[in-house]
Amino acid sequence: MPKYPGQYQNMTKRYKGVIKALEGLGKATKAAGPLSKKTSELIQLAAAAAIRAEGSVHSHARRALEAGAKPAEIQHAIIVLTSTIGFPTVSAALSWVDDVLAKQGHK
Repeated sequence: MPKYPGQYQNMTKRYKGVIKALEGLGKATKAAGPLSKKTSELIQLAAAAAIRAEGSVHSHARRALEAGAKPAEIQHAIIVLTSTIGFPTVSAALSWVDDVLAKQGHK
């Protein structure tokens, strides 16, 4: 299990009920339809990239790997956003994905 960022840990201590509800909402939304865990993580990864949420990109890239996504699938989920969110945002998101892939021993 990855170490959570300090801010997330602080919020978990301060707002235990909020974090518990947030985690429950995440589970409920994933269970609400037919998408696989891998597909759900790739969608959330793309959304995180679109809003330039570096920590969330890291988190969903790790989760996508855990759900069986290949590094190329994770990178492709970002690169297909180029015409929608623009090259600079895609480039930043790919660098964040590369951080995760390198840390986990992927090229």
